[in-house]
Amino acid sequence: MTETTAKNFLKISKIDSYYGQIQALNGIDLYIDKGEIVTLIGSNGAGKSTTLKSISGQVRPKQGTISFDGIDITKKPAHQTALLGIAQVPEGRRIFPRLTVRENLQIGAFSEKNKTVVSERMERVFSYFPRLKERLSQKGGTMSGGEQQMLAIGRALMMKPKLLMLDEPSMGLAPIIVEQIFDIIKEMNKEGMTILLVEQNAYQALQIADRGYVIQTGQIVLDGKGEELMKNEQVREAYLA
Repeated sequence: MTETTAKNFLKISKIDSYYGQIQALNGIDLYIDKGEIVTLIGSNGAGKSTTLKSISGQVRPKQGTISFDGIDITKKPAHQTALLGIAQVPEGRRIFPRLTVRENLQIGAFSEKNKTVVSERMERVFSYFPRLKERLSQKGGTMSGGEQQMLAIGRALMMKPKLLMLDEPSMGLAPIIVEQIFDIIKEMNKEGMTILLVEQNAYQALQIADRGYVIQTGQIVLDGKGEELMKNEQVREAYLA
């Protein structure tokens, strides 16, 4: 990894994204260095998920550029960004409910043909989520919300991503499960995973983030170190009260 690609591992410059005629992002600037946890916080409809979708190729920006690991990915479709090493865990988990845990995980490794490598990746997932190993033959749709979130993250890890993007991983989960999920996010980061975290639970997110961005109505209005944002009066009133 060169200095150029380690710094600004992901760089978003002045992107505008739309849904039809409705503008969702307006001139977004954001960067992530390799090995960081960066969080994006904001209210519903602020543009958090659209930012992730613009990065992953599900939404194509009309203006601006996105580069990843030294490559311009602004116009690349989602399957190509995935092959470059960007994995997204979507809001609401979106596992395949009729498939087993094993089958859901195998789908995550769709681009890897070596069965030994796939098995090694699966064991790696089990090191984070041992409960999934106990439920390999269980249908995804019969699992609890917390277990489904573990499965969704595990499926993304099966890609062996360079950048893991998590969209609202705490949504709908009991507090004790949220703590477990965030502990695992910290553990993955300590082992070298670069993470972009979208999270309405701003307190949890800022506690573990190196840096954070606050987005309102499609624009970045504030950014800084996680600990600094936790102390910011504007952030405290809007998101931590």
